[in-house]
Amino acid sequence: MAHKFVIKKDKAGEFRVNFAYNGETIFSTEGYSSKASAKNAIESIIKNGPTAEIDDQTD
Repeated sequence: MAHKFVIKKDKAGEFRVNFAYNGETIFSTEGYSSKASAKNAIESIIKNGPTAEIDDQTD
């Protein structure tokens, strides 16, 4: 699959979730102190993302 969530530890020791497509990071989350919190962020994105409102502020 070309899309995937990647959990990494940053230089500050926090866990971050990257959403990648074909190896390119599309977005990254804030840092979390635990891996469980990072996994909860992924679940929240999966659950809430499809119905999220689009706020186009370019008009």
